[in-house]
Amino acid sequence: MAQELCVIVSAEDRARLAAIIDDRNRPLKHVQRAQIVLFSAYRLPVLQVAHHAGVSRPAVWRWQRRYADAGIVTLTGGARRLSSLFPISGQDNRHA
Repeated sequence: MAQELCVIVSAEDRARLAAIIDDRNRPLKHVQRAQIVLFSAYRLPVLQVAHHAGVSRPAVWRWQRRYADAGIVTLTGGARRLSSLFPISGQDNRHA
């Protein structure tokens, strides 16, 4: 399933992404997500982005879409999916 998404990264976001990648105390998943966005901004093919970041192609598509939808805050877990904020009606998420 090939997806075409053009990731446009501002100079400010590039600096923040580079800082995430260079921070040795960051979790690996945050570094990989930042690499996905940066490599995508250089217009590399999805297969090369996946190879360089050490992730699968679906992971590249997922994080490209999330970055395009909500920006850099989604890469480090600052934003949550709507499904976690608003439970599906008819389901009770309380623990007994």
